[in-house]
Amino acid sequence: DGEKLSGVTDGRGVHTALATQRAEDSSESHEEEPVAEGRDLGVLFPGGAGRPLVLNLTRQVPAWREEYKGQANLHVFEDWCGGAVGQLRRNLHFPLFPHTRTTVKKLAVSPKWKNYGLRLFGFIHPARDGDVQFSVASDDNSEFWLSPNESPAGAQLVAFVGKTGSEWTAPGEFTKFSSQVSKPRRLMASRRYYFELLHKQDDRGSDHVEVGWRAFLPGLKFEVIGSAHISLYTGREPSALKMDHVAHVPQSPASHVGGRPRQEEPRADMLRPDPRDAFFLTPRVEPSDLESVLEPCAYAPTYVVKDFPIARYQGLQFVYLSFVYPNDHTRLTHMEADNKCFYRESPLYLERWAAGGRSPAPAPATAEGRARAPGLAAPTADSNSSSEAQPVTSFLSLSQVSRPQLPGEGEEDEEEEGDDDEEGAPGDENASEDSEEAAGLARGRWREDAIDWQRTFSVGHVDFELLRSDWNDLRCNVSGNLQLPEAEAVDVVAQYMERLNMRHSGRYALLRIVNVEKRRDSARGSRFLLELELQERGGRRLRLSEYVFLRLPGARAGDTEEDRESPEPAAASPARPDGRPELCRPLRLAWRQDVTVHFVVPVKNQARWVVQFLADMAALHARTGDSRFSVVLVDFESEDMDVEQALRAARLPRYQYLRRAGNFERSAGLQAGVDAVEDASSIVFLCDLHIHFPPSILDGIRKHCVEGKLAFAPVVMRLSCGSSPGDPHGYWEVNGFGLFGIYKSDFDRIGGMNTEEFRDQWGGEDWEVLQAGLEVERLRVRNFYHHFHSRRGMWGARSRKAARKEAP
Repeated sequence: DGEKLSGVTDGRGVHTALATQRAEDSSESHEEEPVAEGRDLGVLFPGGAGRPLVLNLTRQVPAWREEYKGQANLHVFEDWCGGAVGQLRRNLHFPLFPHTRTTVKKLAVSPKWKNYGLRLFGFIHPARDGDVQFSVASDDNSEFWLSPNESPAGAQLVAFVGKTGSEWTAPGEFTKFSSQVSKPRRLMASRRYYFELLHKQDDRGSDHVEVGWRAFLPGLKFEVIGSAHISLYTGREPSALKMDHVAHVPQSPASHVGGRPRQEEPRADMLRPDPRDAFFLTPRVEPSDLESVLEPCAYAPTYVVKDFPIARYQGLQFVYLSFVYPNDHTRLTHMEADNKCFYRESPLYLERWAAGGRSPAPAPATAEGRARAPGLAAPTADSNSSSEAQPVTSFLSLSQVSRPQLPGEGEEDEEEEGDDDEEGAPGDENASEDSEEAAGLARGRWREDAIDWQRTFSVGHVDFELLRSDWNDLRCNVSGNLQLPEAEAVDVVAQYMERLNMRHSGRYALLRIVNVEKRRDSARGSRFLLELELQERGGRRLRLSEYVFLRLPGARAGDTEEDRESPEPAAASPARPDGRPELCRPLRLAWRQDVTVHFVVPVKNQARWVVQFLADMAALHARTGDSRFSVVLVDFESEDMDVEQALRAARLPRYQYLRRAGNFERSAGLQAGVDAVEDASSIVFLCDLHIHFPPSILDGIRKHCVEGKLAFAPVVMRLSCGSSPGDPHGYWEVNGFGLFGIYKSDFDRIGGMNTEEFRDQWGGEDWEVLQAGLEVERLRVRNFYHHFHSRRGMWGARSRKAARKEAP
């Protein structure tokens, strides 16, 4: 099997070869190193790091052999929902990195599986010269593409079943849709023609796809194309190549066309532009210029837990959330049909607002999150029975509606809640089952004689965000970051700008409040992160990003032993003449913009995800120009790719490669990666392989990690099956600290990962971090996603199960 493929050249003239070269050195590598053969960076990193994807069509084909006849190449993309071929194209790994590479002996496939996509390709060999018609049948959608020659670049769509995912046919039903049958095409027996068949199956129906053909003559039926008339595109699959070797995989118009949804209004508010997203590119005001703006003060919040016994997996209950201004639109409003955290379906909401149809008024919540609206009695078994019985689906049901009560309305509502599907209601004895009007009366709601187009109603302003408290509600995973009232944010910014201009004689003018984050301590005050866009005298725009503390009058300083030993000036006791809190500079709570961030990721047999992760890291480097980060990959003897060679091919500022033997152990892998970081004053970010990072992630990690004080546990949005960052559907992963940023010195001080108890599972590091006395910042991060994937066959799980069964 020593055949070499002929050169494959893409549209930009990038030459690739199939041969590979194994790396021998696992030390740091920089992008100036030559790229190893066999890896076209335009393929591994589509469009180049940070550049738009360029259509990369295969115009030259590999050498063909007679022994390739009788089979076609089959690539399988598993664990991807939806029934439309367009959804297959939106799969992150399509078309280069399938789950499975195999072959079939005819163009009729029925694997009896769900939520997958297929890509069959190869050559068709006509039996004779003449006009031929093709037809495709499938459940669900499919497309059949054919090239006028052997080149994949010339493939054209000739037949298809559906576009929306709802269309399907029975096996062999070749004439159900007009789109299934192609126009006659002139073929010659002396030539071979490249074809591509795409199929998408959801989790319903009978899965199948088949392609038939017939001579263009009256009365002939379609017959499935069998092994005598097909051949492989490449014969080096599946055993001869590793999963990250993709130079031999053809790319055709079928692979790319329609891969992205049309540019429409984003369905998720979070996709709309926000000044926060690129604010890190603005030059920062030197922290040294801001040290004397505010008086220093001790910072020791009372909510920090130290040496306090925390039960296992209970750490999240001791983490308080921060408030954000302006609205960052992290609330997943487009997902509230599945989880309506703010509305009447919530038991918490029922307790607060079950009050006889009054419009709710905002009320502060207690630590338990159980607030009552002013003037509203607590619900009891006897009170507010009629309002609780009415199903509420809009604000109108909670408002004081200016209309008379319909006759018998209250009684009917109470009766009907138990069974909305009853054909009749008590008192409707004359209702006719054959009459739609009578059926409407039986349901007791929409009566034609009750319509009044002049009816109006009264309603007060409702802001459900103000009803939330800073306790971590693990039951609601679509709510966004807590919203800080505008008046409070503006007041703090005004105080700071006044002090700033007093110190610098009006040198800076405020252009915009980009971001304010508040962490509340009811006993001592509130910590703020101020991010302001300033105009410096002379025309330069700058970014101010500093922590300040609004200390309550008369609050105890709460100095720790470390604070008393600090070489900084003694903490002031700020107070204003009017007795209101005054801003001060919290001691040792300054974040560093120049600190290096190390992404630590353990991997095993995840070739397609490793390639994607490295592509994202390279794009992050190119888009931000930030070289102060490193990728540390801990490889548990991956067999599906050469991880070290992929690191060399990636355009990263620096990396480290560690190889470990045995089964995959996340805790042990993370610990090994952190141990490999030498600089104790750098940040380690314990990461997952299946993450989509926003460009601001590096800045976000640095801002929320302060050595000896603060660690960062960003909340990631977990995408649902079939969902992508461009059209995100899913929920916020509010449980656990699976993604965690912390200074290495702090990580070492708390003892690192628990590698003894967590060998075949992970989690549990949360309470250990909290018991060490670190404050944990937990924020939902815009455009920060966890890609959907199944755990089937991952991390060597099968081998572990087999080993357990074989164990005596």
